[in-house]
Amino acid sequence: MSTLANNRISVTIDPNVLAQAKTAFQTLNNLLPFLVGLSPEERMSLPKINVANKQFVSDALFAIQNNSQLFPAYVSATELSKDLTLFNQLDDLHTLAQQFAEKLRDTQILAGSEAYVSALTIYRLMEAASNAGLPGTDTIYEQLAERFASQGNKQASTTTTPAEH
Repeated sequence: MSTLANNRISVTIDPNVLAQAKTAFQTLNNLLPFLVGLSPEERMSLPKINVANKQFVSDALFAIQNNSQLFPAYVSATELSKDLTLFNQLDDLHTLAQQFAEKLRDTQILAGSEAYVSALTIYRLMEAASNAGLPGTDTIYEQLAERFASQGNKQASTTTTPAEH
């Protein structure tokens, strides 16, 4: 759990590096212009390859490549081979992309958590300062307290822990 004393990440991305990273993503999109987007309905309705189906597709490819005379002309061994090859190639890239996306998301979660824990500490300090009557703190506390207004009365929010928010 993040605490103010346990700051696991303390960095920002240099604007030039951020621009380069965005350019790298655009480069990937340009390198693979055939990538498509599917609707949620298409994603659900399309038959998918799993481990067993992948072997089945490989077996079917072998069958048509070695027995082409048994199949009508509209069944293309070349197209089946291209589709299977592309599937395998994209599988490699997808694994790398998922690993990167996981690290990206985990780092984002950690940075957000640390920011939120710090904000909760500031909120608690302003609450204590306001309750102690320090001049100028009521406005700050009230502004920060708006975040918790829909969660019950002010008394309830002062007894909850940061993890509950």
